[in-house]
Amino acid sequence: MLAAATPLTAIVELNGLAYEANIPVTTAEKLPPVGSVVKLHTVVIYREDAQTLYGFASTADRDFFKLMIEHVTGVGPKMALSIMSKLSLASLEAAISQGDVALLAKCPGIGKKTAERLVVELRSKVGGSSASGGISPVAGPATATSAASGSRVADAVKALVALGYRAPDADEAVRRAALALGSKATTEELIKKAFV
Repeated sequence: MLAAATPLTAIVELNGLAYEANIPVTTAEKLPPVGSVVKLHTVVIYREDAQTLYGFASTADRDFFKLMIEHVTGVGPKMALSIMSKLSLASLEAAISQGDVALLAKCPGIGKKTAERLVVELRSKVGGSSASGGISPVAGPATATSAASGSRVADAVKALVALGYRAPDADEAVRRAALALGSKATTEELIKKAFV
């Protein structure tokens, strides 16, 4: 059960114990009302002085977070969470596969060098040859559907950026539109809803 939530944390109660998970804003947007049943896909990071729990709305988000902290030099859990809070997974994967360093550099705490490292170290791992277009090596019907939805989200963000929106603002507007319209929304519907 979701006991409490902020844009960056979720407290989940399970069998009488409360677990606090750090979450990206993109996950916070998808949380149900407090008191509802919730499922988070988690990663625990152990350090000498702390154990920190990170939660995500989907396994794809969680896997991308792990990919960043395990494969990109200089990107730790806090920076990875910050990146995922600013841009949706679809926009991140599109920016990395297309080498859009400028968009990645607009995330808080990310300079041009870190953005370049993200592109260089992750390009072969995102959008590769898998049918899903994502980081999952096996694409079943559900993954293919979510990948198609992610592609429409990325296309809608690009369209808004071409119309003069700042990339992070465009991404946020399209994420909200996607939440309101659902996964079957077309690119055009997402763009129209993002303007509202």
